[in-house]
Amino acid sequence: MFQGKVFQNGYICADIDAALAQFSARSDARIIGPFEAEQVLSTPEGPAWQVTRLAFVWVDAFQFELIQPLIDESGIYANFVDNGGVMHFHHVAMRVADWDAFRAAVDAQDLPVVLERAIEGDALKFLYLDARAVCGHYLEYVWMNDTRWAQLGGPVA
Repeated sequence: MFQGKVFQNGYICADIDAALAQFSARSDARIIGPFEAEQVLSTPEGPAWQVTRLAFVWVDAFQFELIQPLIDESGIYANFVDNGGVMHFHHVAMRVADWDAFRAAVDAQDLPVVLERAIEGDALKFLYLDARAVCGHYLEYVWMNDTRWAQLGGPVA
């Protein structure tokens, strides 16, 4: 299942500050964060607690999401092997315009949903599909209202 507009690559970091230093030394990227996020995710095995340090690095209209897992009961980030660098590729994220239509399409396809969450207030919804057997990584799909998009540094269309 490939749809939506690609806007992000996600990377796992053991040290998010070291990863941010790499971006700062190599570009004039806009950096939002780092900040800590605590959430309960829906997984096929039931609710999973997750605490991460996050940062969003914007280079023009493309975002690099940096994720430093602190607590990951889902195991979604712990299963990526260290490649010797400060960042480890994890997923591609696509923004979808109509969550309900997209979610119906998810139910009709064969890639498993490994986690899902709707942020309170209907500002942001996301899920991960396990596409590792197809393309070697997860696919994240995100719906967010324009206010949340702007809060995360998204460029105005």
